[in-house]
Amino acid sequence: MIKKTSLLFTMLVVCSISMLAQDKDATIEAIIQEANKNSQLEILGHQLMDGIGPRLVGTPQMKNAHDWAIAKYKSWGIPARNEQWGEWKGWERGITHIDMVHPRVQSLRGTQLAWSPSTPKKGVTAELVVLPTVADSLEFANWLPNVKGKLVMISMPQPTGRPDYNWEEFATEKSFEKMKKERDAQNDAWRENMQNTGLNRRTLPVALEDAGAVGIVASYWSRGFGVNKIFGAYTKEIPTVDLELEDYGMLYRLVASGQKPELHIVAKSKELGKVPTFNTIAEIKGSEKPDEYVILSAHFDSWDGGTGATDNGTGTLVMMEAMRILKKAYPNPKRTILVGHWGSEEQGLNGSRAFVEDHPEIVAGVQAVFNQDNGTGRVVRISGGGFLNSYDYLGKWLHEVPREITDEIETTFPGTPARGGSDYASFQAAGAPAFSLSSLSWSYWNYTWHTNRDTYDKIIFDDVKNNAILTAILAYMASEHPEKTSREKAVLPISSRTGEQLEWPTPRSPERDGGQN
Repeated sequence: MIKKTSLLFTMLVVCSISMLAQDKDATIEAIIQEANKNSQLEILGHQLMDGIGPRLVGTPQMKNAHDWAIAKYKSWGIPARNEQWGEWKGWERGITHIDMVHPRVQSLRGTQLAWSPSTPKKGVTAELVVLPTVADSLEFANWLPNVKGKLVMISMPQPTGRPDYNWEEFATEKSFEKMKKERDAQNDAWRENMQNTGLNRRTLPVALEDAGAVGIVASYWSRGFGVNKIFGAYTKEIPTVDLELEDYGMLYRLVASGQKPELHIVAKSKELGKVPTFNTIAEIKGSEKPDEYVILSAHFDSWDGGTGATDNGTGTLVMMEAMRILKKAYPNPKRTILVGHWGSEEQGLNGSRAFVEDHPEIVAGVQAVFNQDNGTGRVVRISGGGFLNSYDYLGKWLHEVPREITDEIETTFPGTPARGGSDYASFQAAGAPAFSLSSLSWSYWNYTWHTNRDTYDKIIFDDVKNNAILTAILAYMASEHPEKTSREKAVLPISSRTGEQLEWPTPRSPERDGGQN
């Protein structure tokens, strides 16, 4: 009797295990296994960030990245192509050396801004001056001749180089509050003075250039130790450089104390005329509904102070790895799975807006768009994007993702559509169900977003791997979903700013001839 009971128990256990195995989706299991056992993320990250480097629109490095992606997809058996959607100002960064040569010698930490004009071969040496305090634009115009032959400092010197979290940890409450009050007053005074000049951050460098300045020196601190945001120059003939906070503050104090510091700047770059700009598109053709599309989305371009690792190298890696995994684990999808690596997102979603404008037939067939942009962290937020029934299908798809990935994801339904920010907004504006896979910060906004520290070493590959698994499973579930997803829009809320009901955003045309002005 004991032996029979034992045998019956064993049979029940085996049967239960067999039923559990049958409940598991073989494709999802294959996706997870491929992601964990054969990850290519670190190899791809090294090749893209360290090998190719930053991907500023209009540069040879951007074209190198497009060609690299096509070759990588083809090596995985996935057809890929570059689609030209416009032209941009061609420019190539060279070396930057910035040295103080008076009242003493010191090499400084900084770089030329994107699209900055080059210095002469031997560089430029000149005295630094700072902006005056003026009552109105007439007084500023009368001062302008003083910049002839000078380097002009155009940024406010920061009162402290310590980020607020450092003050919160070590300062007394009284000292911290005093610093913030003084900083706020200094910011207010600087903004008021800038308004008095009648100029802004775009027009001021041009006015200084026209008045005979030989260079512009700026500093855009990102509120963290050692980080500056590096954007583009507005000058046409003279160089614009950004100095790190510590060196900028030292120079500003030297000017203020009457010591007339001088810099020697060598900032080499090449103007390349108009160059074509692209999106890279790869796709796994659908076997049953090839004219319906699941789109994986990430912008390919970056600013070039760092190497574009978390903005948006990590989003790029997620989408490339998800496509590689899907080709192995799900080679014959029901719907076409397409990936878009968009160009010139940083200048206004230009690549994705061009794709939406140029491919209405694809937009009409969109089942879902999954976009990842904001950093290296694991995905923690997904919104329904204002699509009324998005919970019905997104909820089902997310249910199939491993709990250790979804447990930290907060969902908001139906949510509201984006009006910019990243490329999913281009698709939402056209009425296509598009969703942002928003990630954990990892100090993104201060330390890596558009900064000189956005480099390979900031990537958290465990989180990126989770995101690749999530994306691949969502793409698989969207492809297999029995119905076309609903595009019914929710009634949007009342704007807290205007008191009026929000309206759905409308599609905007891209800038197809950029950087020329």
